[in-house]
Amino acid sequence: MKSPVSFNVSVARLPQKGLPVRIEADARQRQALAREHGLLEIQEFTAELLVTSWKRNGVRVAGQVKAEIEQECVVTLDPVHDSIAEEFSQVYLPDDSKLGRQGFHEGGEILLDADGPDSPETFTGDSIDAGALAEEFFALAINPYPRKSGASVEAAADADAPVEGKLQEKLSSLIRKT
Repeated sequence: MKSPVSFNVSVARLPQKGLPVRIEADARQRQALAREHGLLEIQEFTAELLVTSWKRNGVRVAGQVKAEIEQECVVTLDPVHDSIAEEFSQVYLPDDSKLGRQGFHEGGEILLDADGPDSPETFTGDSIDAGALAEEFFALAINPYPRKSGASVEAAADADAPVEGKLQEKLSSLIRKT
């Protein structure tokens, strides 16, 4: 599936100093991202990237994704604001590159170093979707268990029916979707 912030960058002839890329999501793209990642709202989504050549025929995409988001509190279901500022770097190699197979051994095993750099991704053709990469790192930075300040399970259990009503409404909407 194509990313709502898809932005293909031609890597066939990159400038010597690299190609700067700025992605700023419009309202429609932010709504699609919010839906895709289970968020209430995304007020802002930007990515500042630099696409450079790496070794002989590889490409490095480095930069930062920033976003202002609203999520539901896992305890109260109230909106919770969060700011995301995630820096990242990813190396890409053509799918036929021998460099990408350096971690492989004769038996087909792969050696991974948990503290080392990520393995290069592969690409086909002469372009890379820099927007999809920015979305991947955005998704990794989203807090999976957002909590409103001061919210606790004990406090929610002691609260009145409004929280129970919200929870029942949320469960019903989830059941209807399935």
